[in-house]
Amino acid sequence: MKKFYTIAALIAVNFIGLAQFTTTTYRGAFEPAPAAMWTDNWTEFNPLTKVYPTPTVTISSDITVNTTWTTGTTYELGATIFVKNNAILTIQAGVIIRSSAAGAGLFVTKGAKLIAVGTASSPIVFTSNRAVGSRNRGDWGGVVLLGKGSYNINGGFNNIEGIAASADTEFGGRTTPDDNDNSGTLRYVRIEFAGYVYGAAGSNTELNGLTMGACGKQTQVDYVQVSYSNDDSFEWFGGSNSSKYLVAFNGLDDDFDTDNGWDGNVQFCLAIKEPSAADQSDSNCFETDNNSTSFESNHTKGTFSNCTLIGPDYRKTLPNTGTFNIKHRRAAHMRRNTKLRIHNSIFMDFVDGVVVDGNTTIANAQAANSLKFKNNIIAGTVAAKVATTTNVAFNVATWFTDNMNTSQASSTGLLTAPYNTTDGSTYTGLDYRPATGSAALTGADFTEITASLGTETINLADSASLKSYPNPFTTSFRLSFESTSTDEVSLNAYDLTGRIIESNKLNYNEVNNQEFGVNYQSGMYILVLKQGEITKSFRVIKK
Repeated sequence: MKKFYTIAALIAVNFIGLAQFTTTTYRGAFEPAPAAMWTDNWTEFNPLTKVYPTPTVTISSDITVNTTWTTGTTYELGATIFVKNNAILTIQAGVIIRSSAAGAGLFVTKGAKLIAVGTASSPIVFTSNRAVGSRNRGDWGGVVLLGKGSYNINGGFNNIEGIAASADTEFGGRTTPDDNDNSGTLRYVRIEFAGYVYGAAGSNTELNGLTMGACGKQTQVDYVQVSYSNDDSFEWFGGSNSSKYLVAFNGLDDDFDTDNGWDGNVQFCLAIKEPSAADQSDSNCFETDNNSTSFESNHTKGTFSNCTLIGPDYRKTLPNTGTFNIKHRRAAHMRRNTKLRIHNSIFMDFVDGVVVDGNTTIANAQAANSLKFKNNIIAGTVAAKVATTTNVAFNVATWFTDNMNTSQASSTGLLTAPYNTTDGSTYTGLDYRPATGSAALTGADFTEITASLGTETINLADSASLKSYPNPFTTSFRLSFESTSTDEVSLNAYDLTGRIIESNKLNYNEVNNQEFGVNYQSGMYILVLKQGEITKSFRVIKK
């Protein structure tokens, strides 16, 4: 059985590293009833009045050795805490971490790790230490993961925004990035009331709820809810880490902000906007940049799919929502040379729809295999469903339609119960699954997503590189393998049960001349290539 478990482990690693998408027929984040919503049990949509236990342990110094925070204990962050010196902080299921100290936050520095793994019934919670009724955005700093991955300006590194620069705030691998870097695992985690302003008001020195700076592919962030953030809910600065099952709830600024060459994959997201809360810089659901100067470099080109995104406009007409903030803007603001891809998602009741902003971004929208907004639904948007700036020659409406997007004037009938129609401040008991007869029940397509994941160059070592193509394949695939060694190469293929499908031993000079996969059935396979000290597992898909 040892061989089977080894292959099973390789399969698990491949799924994590390559962040496979789950193919759906429906659009949006939730499967139709009777399937349960993945937000059940672990999320919290009324943290303002949630009763949390009083802290019994105060953390006031940096974490420099492997440390565990244990189930049954409530902790307080008493300062800005850095996890450093390659230490691992492990937080057990059900742990509550509270803070309202000025500037307190948790920073996981380059080389260190945060392992915060809760469960659906016992999530880990980072929240304010203020009393019920007095909690607010910006009560404390936030959670920051800093990695060694790629970052596309400033020589490949930067210091995280909002706090004084130091070695502990640096992220990015400089000229030798490690895009397989691991900053840890977050699973079933809630982050509430973060975004402390470190400088003067209006100085853009607040943190996000969860900030990820150049995190590598092995960093796992799944089942995470960020609520009442004083800036963005989730922000990626470069890196390539991927996620599933994210919730952005009532944040002040953007829900999902991607910058500086981020190249990960995210699937299944829920975002909800509060009508009265928006940032002075304009609040969007998606905001995506390549970098601040539109510089041609390693582009922001990650992929989102299956998101359900609830804007502020419908809810503003309901009681108890306060004054509508005019800084609410776009469902998706795509600018500054980004090549982000958004597929199979629902945007409801925003002021503006998708905005393709600037000549470099427009050029990416017109290019093949570049910026994508495809198979999405925009419903109930106040202004134009789509808009653009600076280039009147670009017909954005045609681009929208050609990419199989759907628009409808009203969001009514799209989802089962996305609003409590008697009270705009009530968010519990709502149902974001597609309604009977909804356009969201069909229309999802993963063809381009699969193709964009398929062919990748894998750096095996300083002396070797590997590419499989085409991937997915119809009849067979080939390898492009380059190595300074001429040792014999073995290549074994396994199905997802660990059963060996194909086994080859080849002279180095024969590898690139062979066809593989000729007799495979449709499905996914894990291949393991070995040459001397080099071992690499990767996946191929037979259509």
